[in-house]
Amino acid sequence: MFMGEFQHNIDDKGRLIIPAKFRESLGEDFVVTRGLDQCLFVYPQSEWEILEGKLKTLPLTRADARAFSRFFFSGATEGEFDKQGRVTLPTHLRDYAGLQKDCVVIGVSNRVEIWSKEAWGDYSLDAADSFAAIAEKLVDLDL
Repeated sequence: MFMGEFQHNIDDKGRLIIPAKFRESLGEDFVVTRGLDQCLFVYPQSEWEILEGKLKTLPLTRADARAFSRFFFSGATEGEFDKQGRVTLPTHLRDYAGLQKDCVVIGVSNRVEIWSKEAWGDYSLDAADSFAAIAEKLVDLDL
């Protein structure tokens, strides 16, 4: 399971350090793709295969299903770590997520997300305001 929030910088070559505990869980084979909310999603191969299976069941006759699959799969790339624990993010993914220098890498259960620091700050502020209301609607937590 992925959890936590880490701040790292992306270098001029598009390389970003992924926290060691995330690298261990991602393993050698992982996939980076466009995520929702202008961030990148990073999946271990096993989770990617589960997601791929679910997306394959979407009806080909629905335009929204085709559009989502195209968007999701066309942006995907296989990732690998260099000896310093960095992953090179292709230009099209950096552009999509607005990644320039300051980044935030977060764990979200079965995936890692990569955000620009500014976008994560904006999202966090908005989400914090509605966190309790969202929890009441979606989750039956006994905290």
